[in-house]
Amino acid sequence: MKNLTTALIILILSSMHWTLNGQSGVLVPSPLGPTPNENQLRWHEMEFYAFVHFSLNTYTDQSWGYGNEDLSLFDPDKLDCRQWARICKEAGMKGIIVTAKHHCGFCLWPSKYTEYSVKNTPWKNGKGDVIRELSDACREYGLKLGIYLSPWDRNSKDYGKPEYITYFRNQLTELLTNYGEIFEIWFDGANGGDGFYGGANETRKIDRTTYYDWKNTYALIRKLQPKIVIWNDGGDRGDLRWVGTEDGYVGETNWSLLNSTGDVGFEMLHHGVENGDAWVPAEVNTSIRPEWFYHMSEDTKVKSVYALQEIYYNSIGRNGSLLLNFPIMPNGLINDRDEKAVLDFAKQIKESFRTNLATGALVSSSNVRGGSDLYTAEKSVDGKSETYWATDDSVSKASLIIDFKRPVVFNRFMIQEYIRSGQRVKAFSVEAHIDGSWVEIARGTTIGYKRILRHAAVTSDKLRVNIIDSKRTPLISEIGVFYAPMVLDVPVIKRNQSGEITISSLDAGAAIYYTTDGSEPTINSILYSKPFPDERKVEIRAIAYDSLSGKKSSVGVTKFDICKKSWTILGVTDEKVKNILDGDPETSYCFSNEQNQPVEITIDMGATYAVSGFRYLPDQGRWPCQHIVKYQLSVSMDNNKWEKVSEGEFANIRNNPLLQTILFEQRKTRFLRLKAVSSTSEKSDQVGCAEVDVITSY
Repeated sequence: MKNLTTALIILILSSMHWTLNGQSGVLVPSPLGPTPNENQLRWHEMEFYAFVHFSLNTYTDQSWGYGNEDLSLFDPDKLDCRQWARICKEAGMKGIIVTAKHHCGFCLWPSKYTEYSVKNTPWKNGKGDVIRELSDACREYGLKLGIYLSPWDRNSKDYGKPEYITYFRNQLTELLTNYGEIFEIWFDGANGGDGFYGGANETRKIDRTTYYDWKNTYALIRKLQPKIVIWNDGGDRGDLRWVGTEDGYVGETNWSLLNSTGDVGFEMLHHGVENGDAWVPAEVNTSIRPEWFYHMSEDTKVKSVYALQEIYYNSIGRNGSLLLNFPIMPNGLINDRDEKAVLDFAKQIKESFRTNLATGALVSSSNVRGGSDLYTAEKSVDGKSETYWATDDSVSKASLIIDFKRPVVFNRFMIQEYIRSGQRVKAFSVEAHIDGSWVEIARGTTIGYKRILRHAAVTSDKLRVNIIDSKRTPLISEIGVFYAPMVLDVPVIKRNQSGEITISSLDAGAAIYYTTDGSEPTINSILYSKPFPDERKVEIRAIAYDSLSGKKSSVGVTKFDICKKSWTILGVTDEKVKNILDGDPETSYCFSNEQNQPVEITIDMGATYAVSGFRYLPDQGRWPCQHIVKYQLSVSMDNNKWEKVSEGEFANIRNNPLLQTILFEQRKTRFLRLKAVSSTSEKSDQVGCAEVDVITSY
């Protein structure tokens, strides 16, 4: 009879979406749909961790090694995994995932199953083990260790054959047995193609959905590392998903759900599946430089604090995690530029979320589940992840008010769901109490583990959160309200081909003041409000200013020569060629000569000028067209008779594709011709250009 009564109670509670907690005896809302397992919950709490890419192709300036790279190349004379760990720890990261074996097949540990490893390199006379050193460093700095093991191996003679799976699992076993606890195993989606393959030098294709027998491979992984999470873009669903891009962002709407079977396209990867049947949250992977492995040419392309902040808010701030890559230099260290960028970024994030203004505030709500003290609004600001505000099931919309008891300034709103019981909220809004009225300041869709909204700074004594739409009872575990100070970097000043000048700041809400006469700008100078025309030779100076803090940025200075309004590029009918005249260094054009002759870029300025210099900005793209190395510059009054005014070489342009300036004795001219005598490829029949400009005397 007792068992029957208990069963009846459970049945009734289930119909009401309640569950009896066996440990506490407390009634709690029952889970909705798929929920995270304990390994995934630990992973969610990490939020931010590092990738490090290091292999033989670090020494060959390649993105992917072919599998036949000389082992003698690997000799990092300053390798220091403690430096890696220190930087990651200081940046607020919780772990490091290392490319133990990339596609080339080279192993950073002395694997007993291949000769293609550190044991046959000059480094430490073959006695070194990068994975061991990193494992020790992570333990010292309190970081978790993750392993990247490429399923594709361009060195192995057996790749593509059944024998390779045994080899692959043997290496997995080494890595998951000998280096302590591993928090994540990472399998790249690149599978099959051309390679060395033990000297076969051929192309091998595999069916990546069946070849690796993921079901049994996963079983081995979970047996060896019970607390691990699996990332896989190449076959069966793992515990985490790729977001469909390596640019550092996930969809604004981001469900931590997918379907356990079936094809997955970009939209599903980027946004998840609202009614998916498996908990597969989003891991956002990107590099602090354009590429994953180190290239000296990218020393000037390290992501800025602003770019890293954008990535943070579009990954961690959108219910994802952030896996940020450091390309290790040939000497075995993280580059100083990368270190400075990530630590400056970490400092800014720490400062932005230093003080939660909701702590200690008065909190009330429109509804509390069953009138219980367990689910009151105060639970959303108590700093405890296991408590939460909940409403009755019959309530489809609800609101919560935070009373700061005094006017405060804020521009960041953070909210978290109690995801142990699933992801529920579909839409919400945030309002501030201003001049006696509620004014909407931000709006969001999904929440999940964590959602952060940015908005213009407001001053208010109260904030209201409105749950607009939820799949079932919203369970809000934590709310944070913050003021993030502006970084106030130098304003960006551009002029397009028509002569219109724009000045921008990446700090939302910052005021911009500028001058056009060469004087230093102050808050009494011209306030920038919209683009303005100025076709003169002119020097624009500008500052960004935060009225709340009274702080201002350093002065941005840009000098414009003659306006390119009447300029044309001769001999090219493609409209995209105007990219090299538009004043935007992010756009470019790739010139090519189908006759395999050196490229010549001919410019008609539309009028005669006294010219004494020429500027060439190479293609700034992630995968740029070739850069001009050796050049000839000629001028002409009539596009018929040409005079060569300069020739030479753009030194080190491969590694530093910066703005190049050619100075020469002043000439009156209308036409200019830049000839690519040679480029960064073996041929000079294709070169890229982002911008061209001249230096004139008037």
